[in-house]
Amino acid sequence: MSDLLIIDSDDKARIDIRKKIEDSPFHYLNIHEASMAREGLQLIKQIQPCVIIMDISLKDEDGISFGKSVIQLYPAIRILIVSHLQMFEIVQSAINAGFSGYYLKPISRTELLSGLERILTPSLDTMKTKANQHYGKGMESIDLANPIESALRYIQDNYHLPLTLNEVASMVYLSQSHFSRLFKSATGMTFVEYLTQVRIQKSKYLLKMSSLPIDVIAHKTGFSNASYFATTFKRLEGKTPTEYRELLQKIYPKTGNK
Repeated sequence: MSDLLIIDSDDKARIDIRKKIEDSPFHYLNIHEASMAREGLQLIKQIQPCVIIMDISLKDEDGISFGKSVIQLYPAIRILIVSHLQMFEIVQSAINAGFSGYYLKPISRTELLSGLERILTPSLDTMKTKANQHYGKGMESIDLANPIESALRYIQDNYHLPLTLNEVASMVYLSQSHFSRLFKSATGMTFVEYLTQVRIQKSKYLLKMSSLPIDVIAHKTGFSNASYFATTFKRLEGKTPTEYRELLQKIYPKTGNK
C-alpha cells in the first residue's frame, strides 16, 4: 500500500513528478511508471497502488474512461489527473468520474504535495491504527515519512519479541528489499545484525544488574534458547554470558552484580 503509479506518455513529465515526490515528505512511496494505459493496467494488477497520477491524453486510450474502469476494479485507489487541457467539460467529467484531483501541467511542487497530503493522510492514519492493533507497543510513534527511524524505535521497544525483517518492513509499508537497502544505508548494519546487537546490549545490562539465570535472560532479550544466546554472545563479546558475569563479579566484588 505504499506504491504510487505515474501514467503519462510524456517522459519528461513522468521524470518531473517522480523527482518532486522523491524530494518530499512522501519519498517513502515506491514509484512506478507507465507510458500507456495498457502498461499501466498491468502494473495496477500487480502492485495495486494507493495513488495513480495520470494524464488523460494517453496514446492508447482515453484517460477518463481508463480511470473510471480502474476505480470500478479497485475502489480504494485514488487518481490525480494532470493535463494541458483546461476545458470545463473535461474537468467536470473527471470530477464526476470520481477522480481525487485535476491539475494543469506542469503541476507545481506545492500542488502535487498538497494533493498527495489530502488523499494520503487519512489513509496513513487508518493504516497506523490497523498496524497498532496488530503489532502492539511502539506503533503509536510510527512515522511513515521516516520509516527507518520508526523501525529503529520499534526494535528498541520490542527486541524481546520474535521480530522478523518482513514484519518490520511491512509495519512501515516498504518492501523487504527496499527496506533492507534503506536500513543498511542508515545504520551500516543489516536488520538482523542490528537486532542482535540491541539484544546483546540489553542482555549485558541484565547480566550486570540482576542475578537472573542465563536462560531467563535469553528469553527476556528475544533469543530462542539459552544455547543460541550463549553462542551469539561469545561470538560478539569474546566471552560466554557466564564468563562475562563472573568478570563483572571480580571487578565489583563488594556489590556483586550491581
